[in-house]
Amino acid sequence: MTYLTVENLSKSYGLKPLIEDITFGLSQGDKTALVAPNGTGKSTLLKILAGNEVPDRGGVMIQSGIRTGYLEQEPELNPGLTIREYISEGNSDVMQIVQSYEQAVEDQSREYNDLTRDAFEKASAEMDAANAWDYEQRMEQILGRLSIYNLDQQISTLSGGERKRVALAFLLLDNPDLYILDEPTNHLDVDMIEWLEAWLAKSTSTLLMVTHDRYFLDRVCNHIIEMDGGKLYHHKGNYSYYLQKKAEREVVEKTGIAKAGQLLKKELEWMRRQPKARTSKSKSRIDAFYETEEIASKSTESREIELNVSMKRIGGRVLELEQVSKSYDETIILNNFSYSFNKGEKIGIIGKNGTGKSTFLKMITGEVAPDSGTIKTGTTIQMSHYRQDGIQIDENLRVIDVIKEIAEVIELADGNKISASRFLEHFLFTPEMQYTPVHKLSGGEKRRLGLMMVLIKNPNFLILDEPTNDLDLITLQKLEEFLLEFGGCLIIVSHDRFFMDKLVDHYFIFEGGGVIRDHHGTYIEYRNKKAAEDAELKKEERITAELKKEKKTPVKKESNKLTFKERKDFQKLEKEIQNLETEQRLILEELNQGNLKAAQLQEKSERYGILNELIEEKTLIWLEMAERE
Repeated sequence: MTYLTVENLSKSYGLKPLIEDITFGLSQGDKTALVAPNGTGKSTLLKILAGNEVPDRGGVMIQSGIRTGYLEQEPELNPGLTIREYISEGNSDVMQIVQSYEQAVEDQSREYNDLTRDAFEKASAEMDAANAWDYEQRMEQILGRLSIYNLDQQISTLSGGERKRVALAFLLLDNPDLYILDEPTNHLDVDMIEWLEAWLAKSTSTLLMVTHDRYFLDRVCNHIIEMDGGKLYHHKGNYSYYLQKKAEREVVEKTGIAKAGQLLKKELEWMRRQPKARTSKSKSRIDAFYETEEIASKSTESREIELNVSMKRIGGRVLELEQVSKSYDETIILNNFSYSFNKGEKIGIIGKNGTGKSTFLKMITGEVAPDSGTIKTGTTIQMSHYRQDGIQIDENLRVIDVIKEIAEVIELADGNKISASRFLEHFLFTPEMQYTPVHKLSGGEKRRLGLMMVLIKNPNFLILDEPTNDLDLITLQKLEEFLLEFGGCLIIVSHDRFFMDKLVDHYFIFEGGGVIRDHHGTYIEYRNKKAAEDAELKKEERITAELKKEKKTPVKKESNKLTFKERKDFQKLEKEIQNLETEQRLILEELNQGNLKAAQLQEKSERYGILNELIEEKTLIWLEMAERE
């Protein structure tokens, strides 16, 4: 079944066409990623599909009855609400069903009649259809996995990353038929990303997303749509398959361009002879010449430079931490941590949010002092620190002026020099973009410019805190090329495991409580090792528990707490018994008055007996449930 169809979709801003004549479809179960450079309209396309923007022309058709959920790159939530209020008052079909059921239970318990009974049965059927009986358990699981615990916290007090996680949790709780996700892994730590990977991979919902996380792409998606040069290319497979097919396509295109170039030389000679007789045959050849010229003028090879900037030589001492400790109240960041950095060492830092990764970087740069211990930096070390929240830039300046304020000429490691403009070109700022005011750049382009402001200072010790957020895949590859050639020391904090595995020599794993594990190898190897350790620990715990069990007198007591549905039934049952007892009491009063006719007496007596059996039956059930509750 086709869930979503896009036909000849176009969108422009001013005179600039952003999306032109895009056509594609998504079928049930497709897990699709949209891959394209920044500035090509990926986020705008997602907004149009979600109904948040209107295209200039073309159409979007969604199958009738399909529920759609949209996660924006920077969600806007009502700051006046708490997290609990946002989740309960949000526009969620499942939440509305749960609320309707709770209201039906309350109405029936207050007054039991045909109307409230029918409303309750209808609400129960809707709960069944939406599979919403375990809503509370799912809510606790999802919120916990995304480190959202204080549901009474005001949204106005949340950081941008926390708001993104709240919006993501709300969307996952609603569990729509079609997910539209814009950079869902931003602001998640690695454990959260791996959990989200597993959640979406096993989900039966259809998925369309934009993300730069290549491991995430590889493990979740089975369909890649590439936007390149105004065309769409479909790849039925994961990210690895897409890379293979893209490489094959570019080889074919390069071969075609080379052949067109050879043919162009011959045709150019003929054109220069300026034949006087313009026969239909010669006109056809002239038309063919212009077609060949267009093919030959295409360049799949951008002008490349070996961008290894010059930097100050590193002396004997780089950076030494001796018995360093740091804590905030009950949270321990470092506990007698010691380490001596080597020349050219590249270290990746990973760990859950709140384990102190950013604080560790600030201690290295001298922004935060340790509680105890010493941090010694070599006299030749020149640090540059790219922070998670980016670099503050005067947005009225043009891009080229921002870079020229730092350096008009950049010296490379081989002694050659390049202009600021050429440096910008390498990081995909075209000459047109270089003279654009900063405030007109996209979020990803601003982060890319901020990274350049750090790189251009020729540091020999580079610290990057979440540098990959909002960057497209092409920019990421350019950044990786630069950092692979970087001869200085490098520390990276990132949730992008592919990026880290490609660049770092080893990892500092922040496990919490001041514990830092030094892992030499890839992130995948660490996860496999950690999984094996956890499995062994669980095995030992199980054996220990079984041994303790054998020593004790076995007491069979199963944990059999009431489910969400049973709790609601329990509350309803108590009111039903009360209503039945009230009815029985009224009948007994009528029987005792002696004013009933023979037929009425028989009817009331039969009803009294039925009520007696119902009360006895329901009371036994209530007692059993009360014990479990």
